[in-house]
Amino acid sequence: MERVFSGTGHGQMGMMWEQVRAPLIVPFMKIMVIICLAMSVMLFVERVCMGIIIAVVKLMKYKLEKRYKWEAIKEDLEIGNSCYPMVLVQIPMYNEKEVYQLSIGAACGLSWPSDRIIIQVLDDSTDPIIKDLVELECKRWAGKGINIKYEIRGNRNGYKAGALKQGMKHPYVNQCEFVAIFDADFQPDPDFLWRTIPFLAHNPELALVQARWKFVNSDECLMTRMQEMSLDYHFIVEQEAGSATHAFFGFNGTAGVWRISALNEAGGWKDRTTVEDMDLAVRVSLKGWKFVYVGDLKVKNELPSTFKAYRYQQHRWSCGPANLFKKMIIEIARNKKVTVWKKFYVIYSFFFVRKIVAHLVTFIFYCVVLPATVFVPEVQVPKWGAIYIPSIVSLLNAVGTPRSFHLLVFWILFENVMSLHRTKGTFIGLFEAGTRVNEWVVTKKLGEALKAKPGSKSTKKPRLQIGESVYVLEIFVGVYLFLCGCYDLSFGKNHYFIYLFLQAMAFFIVGFGYIGVFVPNS
Repeated sequence: MERVFSGTGHGQMGMMWEQVRAPLIVPFMKIMVIICLAMSVMLFVERVCMGIIIAVVKLMKYKLEKRYKWEAIKEDLEIGNSCYPMVLVQIPMYNEKEVYQLSIGAACGLSWPSDRIIIQVLDDSTDPIIKDLVELECKRWAGKGINIKYEIRGNRNGYKAGALKQGMKHPYVNQCEFVAIFDADFQPDPDFLWRTIPFLAHNPELALVQARWKFVNSDECLMTRMQEMSLDYHFIVEQEAGSATHAFFGFNGTAGVWRISALNEAGGWKDRTTVEDMDLAVRVSLKGWKFVYVGDLKVKNELPSTFKAYRYQQHRWSCGPANLFKKMIIEIARNKKVTVWKKFYVIYSFFFVRKIVAHLVTFIFYCVVLPATVFVPEVQVPKWGAIYIPSIVSLLNAVGTPRSFHLLVFWILFENVMSLHRTKGTFIGLFEAGTRVNEWVVTKKLGEALKAKPGSKSTKKPRLQIGESVYVLEIFVGVYLFLCGCYDLSFGKNHYFIYLFLQAMAFFIVGFGYIGVFVPNS
């Protein structure tokens, strides 16, 4: 470090640095490296264990039909359609101008006896024009004989959870046994209910059937490809492993069917966090109910294709689980209805490692601590922690999306950038800091907005306002990594500068808004 300050005219600053480095900086950095290595090992063991479970499931040709009874519901000529359970389909939406027709149309197209299904559109829209359009669409389907209800409320209290909770209070819901939920951009195939309801009808211990998401715009840009890789791993590995071992996983908030009695037993929807779906899943599971994930049943939906929308979504998905973990850890530990092993799984694996450690170690270790070690040569990070563990974890993640394996390096760099916001969200959730802990920003869907319509005139050239395209935090971290890379290139011996320059470039690209789809101003 003496070389940094020699000949610079900052001798006094150099002396101060030398005085604090040995007694303060070096011990602090060593402690941080140990903590980060411990978190890395936790994440590594978790990912390897899930990988082994999935490998066993595939090798043994594990089939849900063998574990749970599944039979097509047979028609009874004597009682007619009464043999089919009554199903409620809820579609919560908020100013969904681009996709409301798709979701309502798909729900109304579900194949099920017409007198045994109710479509419920829960419209929290604040734009009166969009509100009128949604109501008109509901009336159009009602004119075709579909049993569809258009429901609004006077406020947005509780956001999505509040809308779903209010929707369950209508008298006609009392006749329903199951409820299927689809977000406004989801388009289930007509046979969705035929493939899910039999699980619930023939297995009284099951409370939830969750389907997989299929992304209609994954090839829209590089950012959507990166999202596809992360979410495919979540469904193919995390959800499948949870379903196969503990009959528990987090409800994804959509593309699932609940047993209404289980939902009510757990206290219904709560709006205490921004992850009302996960909150409900944990509470229902603590009542002893089981869940099943049906991986070969896919529901089409849309990924956020603007970086602004993706940032808000990731904040909600990281802040909410951390906040829920804080609020429920004691309740989970004291629960008497589930086994100690399942409680350990929920607390340690599901919450602590996947929802907290995974975010913290990615940013703090690989974007803060590891780069800082180039200034403190006394602190060494073992190769297994700096290279081998993250490489194996990344390779395991790639199994979910084989077609994108060649994009693995880009995915790593992009995930490290997003870990900045996930880490920030995690801390906000854990410590309930500021107003953003309960911030709910609906993920904007573009639908057909970016597709040119036949015969239409050429659209305006996309324009961006500078305030919306520059992200200061990303640029700040990019500068930090670039400076660390420059120092390592000049004085280091570990060749970290290769990674540091690439990662800095990724932060700069995102920081200056050169990622995602650019939406033309209207």
